Amino acid sequence: MRSHALRRLLMAIPTLLVISVVIFALLELAPGDPMAQLPASIPADVRADMREALGLGQSAPVRYAKWLWQMTVVEPGVALGLVDEDATRILSWQTRGPVMALIAQRLPQTMIVMGSAYVIGILAAILLGMSSAQRRGGGIDRAGTGLAAMGYALPPFFTAAVLIYVFAIRLGWFPTIYDTTLRVTGWDSMIAQLRQMALPIAVLSLQTTAQITRYMRAAMLDTLGQDYIRAARAKGLPERTVIWVHALSNSMIPVTAVIALGAPQIFAGAIITEAIFGVNGIGQLLITSLRAGDLPVVQTITVLIAALIVLANLAADLALPWLDPRLRDE
Repeated sequence: MRSHALRRLLMAIPTLLVISVVIFALLELAPGDPMAQLPASIPADVRADMREALGLGQSAPVRYAKWLWQMTVVEPGVALGLVDEDATRILSWQTRGPVMALIAQRLPQTMIVMGSAYVIGILAAILLGMSSAQRRGGGIDRAGTGLAAMGYALPPFFTAAVLIYVFAIRLGWFPTIYDTTLRVTGWDSMIAQLRQMALPIAVLSLQTTAQITRYMRAAMLDTLGQDYIRAARAKGLPERTVIWVHALSNSMIPVTAVIALGAPQIFAGAIITEAIFGVNGIGQLLITSLRAGDLPVVQTITVLIAALIVLANLAADLALPWLDPRLRDE
């Protein structure tokens, strides 16, 4: 088991390296000049000095090597207190501040809203998938299947527009814009925080529920048809024990991989949802950086999302043998 984990971890390193090279090359080949938005009145020599200050005067391989060194050595060292904060770090072209500091400022907003949406979506999907499998062909099964199909079919921007019109404009229950300056200091501010989180969480959790419900339903149907489930029922065990202890634990084996691989997609889904509701998180930072041509920020966020996907894949590979002992010998 330990050698399997070490082997998978070593395989993840070249994967991340290749991903970072591809992302850097794609951004390098993308049309647009980060200096294009500057006023045309700036003299050519000043413009050349600014390009040199941003590092654009160096070749692409040199800039990539510097970025990789800063990303893998300098930034972790600064975070752990092993490297001085005055060291040469990845700097945003817009703010001239460290990119990781910008990400650290925005990350809590994304984690609070998007993380809550993912947890709520998982719990709803597990309960809905279990209920659908137990009552196959019934009303709950048809409702769950319809919800999953609707979640797949409707894009987040459409769902967000409908929810804003119904619950914010017509009913006035929730605000349309997320107030990132709100601080929870009591019950009133807590209720205000929950109200402004409601709509973005509803949009994202609907997607998560739709994606996981059908896997949970299929796994539960397969488990309920196994001999050990029939044997448990034949022994006279309560139906609740059969479902929640024997069937659920085995049904979660394939669903765990889906949940792990879907976790990094929180940040991908946040790009649209944060822009719609004004959440000052990672997604909005990525959009504003793309518009401004701030390549260091775009490159770093994109690589971090890719790294999360690789790590989630690694976590799923390590979790499956722990959940299913039959996989430990493979």
